Amino acid sequence: MDNDRVDQIIDTHNGEASALIQVLLAIQAENSWLPNQALERVSQRLQVPLSQIQHIATFYKAFSLVPKGRHQVHICMGTACHVRGAGRVLDKVEELTGIKPGETDVALKFSLETVNCLGCCALGPVVEIDGKTHGKISPAKTSDMLKSYD
Repeated sequence: MDNDRVDQIIDTHNGEASALIQVLLAIQAENSWLPNQALERVSQRLQVPLSQIQHIATFYKAFSLVPKGRHQVHICMGTACHVRGAGRVLDKVEELTGIKPGETDVALKFSLETVNCLGCCALGPVVEIDGKTHGKISPAKTSDMLKSYD
């Protein structure tokens, strides 16, 4: 992301330091992560210390300081999903993608996270990819599910 685009985002928020989180969210939405160059530009323009921006970016789970994949995979590990085999589904996703929770594959195709609950316990085990819920997933169904995301 170049400085001109960062400046445009900042300008849409009137260059106000109080809009820091909204600015970071907008950068993240376009990039899927927060590049250090963009954070430095935000620091300059909003006159907020870079250390404070980095603190905010690492505090909130919504932000990432490393590149994320095009597809965000969330596997529910809540009680209902766990009892129904979410651990085996997670193992299969790790095997197929070559990544562990918190990682992104080298092709930047998938990022994998585990979550405590997705709120649809009756469908467990549940995998959410890019906001789409896949319920009653088994290790056998996992490969076809992932293949549908290019």
